[in-house]
Amino acid sequence: MGKKVKKEVEPPPKDVFDPLSIESKKAATVVLMLNSPEEEVLAKACDAIYKFASKGDENKVTLLSLGAVEPLFKLVSHEDPLVRRNAIMVFGIMASNNDVRKLLRELDVTNSVIARLAPEEDIVVHEFASLCLAHMAVEYTSKVQIFEQGGLEPLIRLLSSPDPDVKKNSVECIYHLVQDFQSRAAVRELNAIPALLELLKSEYPVVQLLALKTFGVISNDRETRIILRENQGLEHLFKILETKEFNDLHVEALAVVANCLEDVDTMQLIQQTGGLKKLLSFAEMSTIPDIQKNAAKAITKAAYDPENRKILHEEEIEKCLITLLGTDNDGAKAAASQAISAMCENLASKDAFGIQGIPQLVQLLSSENEEVKEAAAIALANLTTGSPSNASAVAEAEGIEPLINVLSAKRDGTVANASAVLTNIAMQEPLRLSIHGVMNAIVEPLQSTNSLVQSKAALTVAALGCDADARTELRNASGLEPLVKLLHSKNDEVRRNACWAVMVCASDELTAVELCRLGALDILEEINLSTGRKNNFSEGALDKLLDNNLSQKYSQMGYLSSSNIITDGFYDYGQVKPGVKLLSLEELSIQELNDHRAIILVNAKLPEVSPSAEDKSQDLYYGRTASSSSIRKSSKERTSAVVSPVEEKQDSSGRSPSSLSKSSTREKGSRKGKGKKEEDKPKEEEELQTMPKVQQEVIFEKLPWLPPFDSILLDYITDASKIILPLTTTKEQVVALALFVADKMGGPIERDKLHEFSWELHISEIEFELKCNVVPIGKIKKGTFYHRALLFKVIADRIGIGCSLVRGEYGRAWNEVKLVDDSPQGITGLLLPPQVYIVDLMYQPGCLMKQGTLPARSSNQSVMNCFGCLESMQFTNAGAENVQFTPSSSANRPTWAHQYLSPRSGETFRITEVCFIFV
Repeated sequence: MGKKVKKEVEPPPKDVFDPLSIESKKAATVVLMLNSPEEEVLAKACDAIYKFASKGDENKVTLLSLGAVEPLFKLVSHEDPLVRRNAIMVFGIMASNNDVRKLLRELDVTNSVIARLAPEEDIVVHEFASLCLAHMAVEYTSKVQIFEQGGLEPLIRLLSSPDPDVKKNSVECIYHLVQDFQSRAAVRELNAIPALLELLKSEYPVVQLLALKTFGVISNDRETRIILRENQGLEHLFKILETKEFNDLHVEALAVVANCLEDVDTMQLIQQTGGLKKLLSFAEMSTIPDIQKNAAKAITKAAYDPENRKILHEEEIEKCLITLLGTDNDGAKAAASQAISAMCENLASKDAFGIQGIPQLVQLLSSENEEVKEAAAIALANLTTGSPSNASAVAEAEGIEPLINVLSAKRDGTVANASAVLTNIAMQEPLRLSIHGVMNAIVEPLQSTNSLVQSKAALTVAALGCDADARTELRNASGLEPLVKLLHSKNDEVRRNACWAVMVCASDELTAVELCRLGALDILEEINLSTGRKNNFSEGALDKLLDNNLSQKYSQMGYLSSSNIITDGFYDYGQVKPGVKLLSLEELSIQELNDHRAIILVNAKLPEVSPSAEDKSQDLYYGRTASSSSIRKSSKERTSAVVSPVEEKQDSSGRSPSSLSKSSTREKGSRKGKGKKEEDKPKEEEELQTMPKVQQEVIFEKLPWLPPFDSILLDYITDASKIILPLTTTKEQVVALALFVADKMGGPIERDKLHEFSWELHISEIEFELKCNVVPIGKIKKGTFYHRALLFKVIADRIGIGCSLVRGEYGRAWNEVKLVDDSPQGITGLLLPPQVYIVDLMYQPGCLMKQGTLPARSSNQSVMNCFGCLESMQFTNAGAENVQFTPSSSANRPTWAHQYLSPRSGETFRITEVCFIFV
């Protein structure tokens, strides 16, 4: 045998790098390897980074800080399949981090990732590419990028993938994408419905859940619901609902059914197949709160359609909803209440709920859950609107007090609807009288910044303000001020309801005066000047405000109609300029004496106080013991409240009992009381004189302010009643009253001697005597035009003679009365319409002058008939031209008027001011 020779190993080529195995323990080193040109190194580096990123979110942040995302982005499109797979796996894991997603959006990786969804790619690539897109689709910007770059179509194709993870990731991404309406339409056009329905049969609950969520979004579109119905989608949904093992899917399945029930065709189909009964029974019998809540929401959506409401009523939906009101879950209670609100559009359902549902809804008003409270209030508002029986049922269920308590709730919707329920209840007078305490609680809603709350609260005030007690309650609760502020609202409904409330509240004088003080009058005048802001209630509110504050009306408008009855407490301040607020009588009474026109007071009402208190208060009014200036100042307006003993004796001596005036009876009673206590007065006066100054001031503070009592005016009314009421005709009564007034105010005055009638000095003397600018009208013995006209109106209103009071210029005022013309002209027996006459109270008291228009080119006789022996009159023609008619003598009076009027053919002249009358 030959000897074996050892074979020599050939050395490696000199230009080849010897293989090197490196074990790295730092992520930074591996990140550097991502830039290697070797595919094997890249694949291993990506695999190592994938394992590192899978361990936690902190590792993903570390990789981000090491700059791993940029090189990985390049490797996603690498030509080597293994490198691409490992790189996309890293992207799928790291995209769950928000900071990583932000960088991915900046790098615009969506196009590269979508490319990995191609059919030729590996299933693992599909899995992690779809996972990456599912994470990124959470952001709206990425949604748009995926849709615009065509990512929806490959995702829909992957719904049929054999790999469940690919299905799960794809349907999750689609669920995020369809939140945008454009993607919903694209899903429908790409025929994704059948593939999504197949996912409902998946053995993986998470896939089924994501498919149901996707259906819950896309079924909001009617076209999608039609396709779903055509593909037997409702059968799949009801199979899930009937399977107890799928109870974790029932909530989402009900959400899809709720959308489908909006269509009448679907509702009819479900009713025909018995699915509706199953659904209602399922909702009623289920013990899972979310299922009950979603079932009620499904009913709510369906009930928005009139035909659906009929179908639901036929299936006795009311029993199901009433049952749901009694559950222990607040969400189910709120959803059931909302369903009841929707079903109230059906009158039969509204009546059915009123019998059993209202007591339960009233109980829910006391719930601690604000959502439940609001839903119950909405349901009650809908139930009671247009249904007096349901409104009565709320009152019978003792719901008024909870509703009042709800007015202070946190949610605006709760407050607004509680106000609406109270308004509906108040529409019935017996129920309205049983409501107490609302006006105190409504003040806060009136101050709300929510326009709906403001509107409903103002409407509640309008409904409840019909009662005097309610108005007093609102006034005492300082509720008028926020109500007046609502008149400034730019919201039409708020402003309209506020005007309505003001109109109702202005029904009594005290409230009307307070509203005027708060500026309601000026605001309403401003509103009525605007064609866009005024409404029927604003005009009515202004009229009502003035009609119940006649002092303001006469000062501002200069006119009181026959329906404006002057009552005690009225005062004539004189004409005020627009925008100037009229001070109250009490404020005017405490002013220092000035050289302005005297304020004329009408008050024939005795103060309702006990005799002893009255005596003491009158003593203090006289200032018998009040030596200090402060007490005199605080009581000076009361000094006129008591007549002097001489005047009292004169007044009582000429009077007899009369049943026409209750105040006269009260006056006599009080005077008798005074007579009995005359012997006690010196003792009381002595006590008061020794009283300390501070104690006297305390007494004045405790005494309520009362306007001075005018006993002379009361005598005038009593005497005029005895003289005038027995007369048979209105004309005779008017003439007699004119003579009576003129006699009390200084008698007839000749026109040429008017300047000698020193009425100004007389008024000044009264003011000086009373130490006050307010003068009771009964004290005036020398009265001019406006004094006489006011007294005529006051007495005429008390004895039932209809007349108006008109203020003119330069201290003029007159009364107008309507009388039937007893002229022989016309057809015998025909009742002629009443004519307006002006009453002379100054020059020839009792004479009447016909008021009206005079056509041009009238004959001398017609002029004479119209004007009689008129001395002077002012006219305004159609061109607003002032004409003064002052003939030189009575003989040429008609001729002068005819000559002046004849050239103005076709014009008519209206009397604007009467200066002197002799008829």
